[in-house]
Amino acid sequence: MAISRHLGSWKNLAGCTGGLIGLGLHFAGLAGSYWVLVVIGLYGVGALVAPPERVTLVTDPVEEAGALRSELDALVERVRGFRVPDEVAPRFAEIAEVLRGMLDRPRELRADPDALHAVTRLVGTDLPLSVQTYLNLPWWYAAARGSGAELVRQLDLLHADAVRTAERFHAADAQRQADHTRYLEDRG
Repeated sequence: MAISRHLGSWKNLAGCTGGLIGLGLHFAGLAGSYWVLVVIGLYGVGALVAPPERVTLVTDPVEEAGALRSELDALVERVRGFRVPDEVAPRFAEIAEVLRGMLDRPRELRADPDALHAVTRLVGTDLPLSVQTYLNLPWWYAAARGSGAELVRQLDLLHADAVRTAERFHAADAQRQADHTRYLEDRG
């Protein structure tokens, strides 16, 4: 993939143009016996003076949401497969369900930078950190210190954060529904 990207890049095209100029100089008899070095040198000059490729920071919202959803689903499966307190898996599933409700609408999520940031933070940092920190503890140490209760407390806080984000995210839809109800009542 990197080779095909380089072959079509502006730097390669400018370098090839410089190399062709070097070949032209050779056929015109101006490059002498060092024509190969002239061709290579002009390719290098062309590649150096060409503008760099544009960096695209904006990705496809569907692709971005799909990656977050895959990460979330993998984390949910991971929690099911490890030794965690009984109340962790249902709480984790509730958080995942709230987040999936936003991830199922990728274009709207992209249009709401605060919600996108919150979902990305929850899926990419907060949830994995809470679970992994608990799983890093030996079972006997976690049991002696009550770390299971600490994990449940963290999940409660993350659930509240996810619900707050989802309520803000879905507020416009709820308002549209209420407006439509008022319209239907006024019409009748």
